[in-house]
Amino acid sequence: MGDNVQLDHSLTTIAEAFSRTAEKYDLFAEDHPHLTRLRNQVYDHLGKLLPRGARILELNAGTGTDAVQLARRGYSVHATDIAPGMLARLRDKVRNVNLEDRVTWEERSFLSLDDVPGAPFDAVFSDLGGLNCIPDLSPVIRRLPGVLRPGGVATWVLMPHICLWELLEVLRGNFRLAFRRLRRGGVRARLEGLQFDVYYFSPEQVIAWFGEEYDLLALEGLSVITPTAESKDFPKQFPRLYGLLCRLDDRLSPHRPWAGWGDFYILTMRYNPK
Repeated sequence: MGDNVQLDHSLTTIAEAFSRTAEKYDLFAEDHPHLTRLRNQVYDHLGKLLPRGARILELNAGTGTDAVQLARRGYSVHATDIAPGMLARLRDKVRNVNLEDRVTWEERSFLSLDDVPGAPFDAVFSDLGGLNCIPDLSPVIRRLPGVLRPGGVATWVLMPHICLWELLEVLRGNFRLAFRRLRRGGVRARLEGLQFDVYYFSPEQVIAWFGEEYDLLALEGLSVITPTAESKDFPKQFPRLYGLLCRLDDRLSPHRPWAGWGDFYILTMRYNPK
């Protein structure tokens, strides 16, 4: 009971923090070529596995950037998030581009999936570390059979323990940043004056949580050699170097061990109930 109360309190704090930062979140994403590249890689990953017209349940939908882009690519998206401030911006984005026929939304936690309208879906999707705010993903996975059709996929973009770009911070003497993902337990994050823990998962750890009813369909690293998503100006300041790193990244990211490293990795599991 104590762990559940602590988790509920943490999620409430996260919802408030991201509501407060919703406008800044979108401003940071503007004119950010590297973040745009990362998102497009995720969409391309989904495009190889899901046909146009597929129905997607999005967890941690944020301000709706992914929902809008996926709708433009021919998918129907039911977007969920726990932060009212994020959902308000999502609603405005969807309405501004007249995509209400392809994108619906509601305030909902990924730990409350029992009565999601429109279930079951062809895919359950979460992008850019939205699920890295709890220490164990098995409570989410246990709820997937209620929202994911047999043969459907869970595509989650998660933050791993190994991020080469952060490890390079050792050369600048920033040991806290360099090794933060390797610490046991959660790492304290601060956002808009509020604090909560962030957790890092290896692909092997997550695949084990999925269990025997799920098959590994695809795994690829995201920003393995290129800078992290926080590096907004690097592509503009060093365009030739950035281009070289992108080409190297594209070559390495589908292969082990690189596939499980990076700022993030993309993991897709197919639901195959026995």
